[in-house]
Amino acid sequence: MKEISISANDAGQRLDRFLKKYLKNASLSYVYKALRKDVKVNGRRQKEDYMLCEGDALQLYIADSELAALTEVRKRRGTAKRQFKVIYEDDDMIAVSKPFGLLVHGDSTEKKDTLANQVTDYLIETGAYAPRLEKSFVPSPVHRLDRNTTGLVVFGKNAAALRTLSLMFREDGHVRKFYCTIVYGCLERKLHLKNMMVKDADRNRVRVLPLGSPDGKYIETIVRPVRPGEDYSLVEVELVTGRSHQIRAHLAYAGHPVIGDSKYAGRKYAAQAKWLEDNYALSTQLLHAERLEITDAPAPLEHLGGLVLEAPLPENWRALERGLIGE
Repeated sequence: MKEISISANDAGQRLDRFLKKYLKNASLSYVYKALRKDVKVNGRRQKEDYMLCEGDALQLYIADSELAALTEVRKRRGTAKRQFKVIYEDDDMIAVSKPFGLLVHGDSTEKKDTLANQVTDYLIETGAYAPRLEKSFVPSPVHRLDRNTTGLVVFGKNAAALRTLSLMFREDGHVRKFYCTIVYGCLERKLHLKNMMVKDADRNRVRVLPLGSPDGKYIETIVRPVRPGEDYSLVEVELVTGRSHQIRAHLAYAGHPVIGDSKYAGRKYAAQAKWLEDNYALSTQLLHAERLEITDAPAPLEHLGGLVLEAPLPENWRALERGLIGE
């Protein structure tokens, strides 16, 4: 029998979710079978939805050799090359600027070289995170960007901070999110877009519908012109709701697609897209998560209230802006 004392980073989560992380090499069926037969909390059987508290004693009635195999950390070969820039860091969070082409999380095409792994390696190197001392917690991003979107991504460095940051990004009134992009067409006035959006998971794209449509989820996007040009405009986009592909789909619906975005711009802009690819090597959406403004931060992150985070534009932006809009 092995007894585990639940730490602050392990507390506040369901028993089954803790076990899935701790018994990282076990199947789901094994975890739920163990819950019925081989797991006690403070000497008593508990259901899978029991919320762990700091100081709880978790007893696992699993043979030592079997437990060692189920909890073994499968080390990555080497560490991922660091490509991000640190924008802000304290004891609770780290904000980094993600480069073009890097996944935030792994997928079927790439599991090792991800932003999450790079940030974790950095925190291990600096001593901010010690995996050997943790049972289930790993520093994690609070939100994500598409592979080809650049800019700010925020990570929680401990469980309490991660939960609070996740709430702040999920609920209104805590964080304002601003993006920079160049769109097709001359945009001279502010757009306040409110619509519904439905997702087509099979095609990995979304569709924007009129406000009040019975289907879909509500989306809200504010677009402010920064430098209108004759054929292209530099704009700031405030993401009020944060849904997958929202900016790209919403701007296309409004008649000003993001340049380079073949998925949502459509055939109307095919000739311009080909010209941009030939002259500027731009073959995907130009979108940069430029600024985050923390307007309100609940405990234990009150010190973050009023913080403004900014990620510098990638190097190719100035050349694009000069070439498409002028000096």
